[in-house]
Amino acid sequence: MTAVSKNDVTRHMLANGLIVLLKEMHKAPLISFWVLYRVGSRNEPSGKTGISHWVEHMMFKGTPSFPAGVLDRLIDREGGIWNAQTSLDYTAYFETMPADRIDIALRAEADRMVNAQFDPSEVESERTVIISERQGLENNPSFWLGEEVRAAAFRVHGYHHEIIGDMADLETMTRDDLYAHYRTYYAPNNAIISVVGDFESAAMLKRIEELFGHIPPAELPKPFVRPEPPQQGERRVRVERPGPTPLLSVAYKVPAVTHPDWIKLFVLDSILGGASGFGGGSIGNKTSRLYRVLVKTELAASVSSGLYPSADPYLYSFDLTLREGRTLEEVEAALDAELAKAINGEITQAELEKARKQARALFAYSTESVTNQAFWLAYFEHVAGSYEFFLTFEERLLAVTLEDIHDVAHRYLRPQARTVGWFVPTQDSNGAQGAAVAGANPQEEAADGE
Repeated sequence: MTAVSKNDVTRHMLANGLIVLLKEMHKAPLISFWVLYRVGSRNEPSGKTGISHWVEHMMFKGTPSFPAGVLDRLIDREGGIWNAQTSLDYTAYFETMPADRIDIALRAEADRMVNAQFDPSEVESERTVIISERQGLENNPSFWLGEEVRAAAFRVHGYHHEIIGDMADLETMTRDDLYAHYRTYYAPNNAIISVVGDFESAAMLKRIEELFGHIPPAELPKPFVRPEPPQQGERRVRVERPGPTPLLSVAYKVPAVTHPDWIKLFVLDSILGGASGFGGGSIGNKTSRLYRVLVKTELAASVSSGLYPSADPYLYSFDLTLREGRTLEEVEAALDAELAKAINGEITQAELEKARKQARALFAYSTESVTNQAFWLAYFEHVAGSYEFFLTFEERLLAVTLEDIHDVAHRYLRPQARTVGWFVPTQDSNGAQGAAVAGANPQEEAADGE
């Protein structure tokens, strides 16, 4: 076993390749226990899209030691919570429990790493659930637009499809496909355990080794990741379906989170769209540049922007819902005009200072719980190669200069590297405007709520 320590976090590697991150926090009698597997939707080939998400669902269907429903009742009775999430770059499971009950989580996750059953009848039942989940997402026009924009932006890389998968694949994947995915990727040498909370590290590590140390490593395949070729010009998509109002989405290609420019883009986004925290939190964007120019002038009903800390180059997106009577042409022109100001160096030092202060405060707020800290330690150990990326985030944020902001705006907000999507509402067969049903857009970090 090897071990290193920095900033109250210790990193250990068991003989079978399992990485263990431990951080003691004794402020409250709680512990959060995460197991993150290094496989997500970007690793799925055509024909198997959505398989990581479907396998995540099957992990809640029980094992011989913990039949379906047993852990739900047990964890609830002990005052804990548990859940899972599938994203672009990973699949993860967690339990946050009273400190003296955390052994339930350790035993459950060690068991699920090896003994999930994938009963054929449960697979077919879950097929219906997941197809219904996708159909629910399809009730939201923003889902259709987002899917088309991403598919146009990525022709080769696995980021091109939605996490939930394509309907054709959901209808045809088999139990053997799912079980093979589980047996291939759910192995200690493809996993990261992260534990934060009220425990003693030596005792926690000993217990983890007792439960996980005997699980043999797998012969892992080379990750299915195909590099996206450089984009050679602006791409545009147009979606025409029933819906209440036009939507605009503009997505620029940007580097992975490990690139030095990513943190600069993060600060730029705080200036343009408003500070947002890891995990989707925000302090509101009513003082941001885009809100003032697009919403206060009643061109758009809402505007949001998003920059995801991805393992591979991904997208920096701007999404707008138009006001009644406004056209997509005029709103796109207004967005372009405001982005041009950033490109031309019109952002001020005062704006930078304000954005850094807001981003720093929101980062601290959105990562203070034991659950969030445990997740982000595991996440950056995976996508950035070290949990230290999380610990040094504020330091790098404060080092961003005004020159950096102008530089990344100029280099990345280029029409040649973007995909523009229009959602154009149509009329239904009765001549009436189609109504949108509320539904969740599949956020990259949204938990499944099993």
